Amino acid sequence: MFDTLTGKLGEVFEGLKRKGSLKEADVNAAMREIRLALLEADVALPVVKKFVETVKEQAVGQEVLKSVTPGQQVIKIVHDALVDMLGAENNELNLLGEPPAVVMMVGLQGSGKTTSTAKIAKRLTEKGRKKVMMVSLDVARPAAQEQLKVLGEQVTVNTLPIVAGQQPIDITKRALQAAKLGGYDVVMLDTAGRLHIDESLMDEVSMVKTIASPSETLLVADSMTGQDAVTVADSFNKRIGLSGIVLTRVDGDARGGAALSMRQVTDCPIKFLGTGEKMDELEDFHADRIANRILGMGDVVSLVEKAAETIEQEEAEKLAKRMEKGLFDLNDMAKQLQQMRKMGGLQGVMGMLPGVGKLKQQMAGANVDDKMIKRQEAIISSMTDAERKNPKVIHASRKKRIAAGSGTSVQDVNKLLKQYQMMSKMMKKVSKLGKKGFMRSLGGMLPPNAMPPGGGFPR
Repeated sequence: MFDTLTGKLGEVFEGLKRKGSLKEADVNAAMREIRLALLEADVALPVVKKFVETVKEQAVGQEVLKSVTPGQQVIKIVHDALVDMLGAENNELNLLGEPPAVVMMVGLQGSGKTTSTAKIAKRLTEKGRKKVMMVSLDVARPAAQEQLKVLGEQVTVNTLPIVAGQQPIDITKRALQAAKLGGYDVVMLDTAGRLHIDESLMDEVSMVKTIASPSETLLVADSMTGQDAVTVADSFNKRIGLSGIVLTRVDGDARGGAALSMRQVTDCPIKFLGTGEKMDELEDFHADRIANRILGMGDVVSLVEKAAETIEQEEAEKLAKRMEKGLFDLNDMAKQLQQMRKMGGLQGVMGMLPGVGKLKQQMAGANVDDKMIKRQEAIISSMTDAERKNPKVIHASRKKRIAAGSGTSVQDVNKLLKQYQMMSKMMKKVSKLGKKGFMRSLGGMLPPNAMPPGGGFPR
């Protein structure tokens, strides 16, 4: 998300940083470019106007124009304005009060409401140590209740037993009673959606809200719908009142305008971002981290958190011990590739590293993407155990067999082996490297044609 906006803003700021000093005309020109970039990213016009006015008012001040680093000062002002636009307040769920706390999920059909319900329930169960019950109130969509039941089994969260023919109001009452008797901490109500906003949908949601008195009413909105998502959020908020927003499919939207607009239009905080279809692909929303990503500063904190969640401690320790002995074979490389996929793939990891905008473009040009990781895993899987432990035995005839078995070409096998050789050399040195060496070593995990001249990350 935000790739388009990040690229455009990067060009604007590069121009500002090259100037030794700034004049008001320079700032005005930059503001025009920023305004266009935000509009192209699908940010709502009123939000764009307010944002540009705020930034311009501060950026043309004497402190900035006469500053030693005026370009950096403007970037800092834009960063702070982005954080303010996105909402700097605490976005944690409010589950205080006498249990069970009720979290009501609302939104249009197809926005990812049922999946988001299961993702949040999983997070509350595993991270929050809460006893959660999920309840489907969607009696209109065929198999909607069964879908939530299946997801509940996947994430090991209980769902309210289905009673055929029972209507949403009665289901809500039964769910609250069952939760109290069962000692549940949280009840998640997955309300019915419609293909568009209508009176019957709003009436039903309002009645459920009156009965359940939820501590959180979360709107699930598809970020891919752009300005339509903002309109939906505004309508729901005015009619029933929202406490927060869950934005889904952010991994597929390069513009990100919906996220930038919603907070300002509804005055409701964005609580979560759905970053994929898997049950663990849900991120807490942090305005400062998102602002950093937009400005190409990376999001190392989120990257470290994701690594801590996905890396298996025992496997990491085994690899560390092997590295200390200078050992690294294709089995180790396969585990590294699997770990990369668990952390969101190559694009997901690169998106959180600072200053890699140009590198991402070069990677795209070199066809270095998550499909490449899957191809490499397939190639390694097609090898014998002896070949994985000792890649030196892999010669012409073996390469042909491996390529045929993995559905790739001999050229792909050669690329993998060359990358392995680079990684093997790096792993033998990595324990002796400092921070700068670590960044170079990270670059060494990529194919040579994916790296910028000089072999390091762009500054």
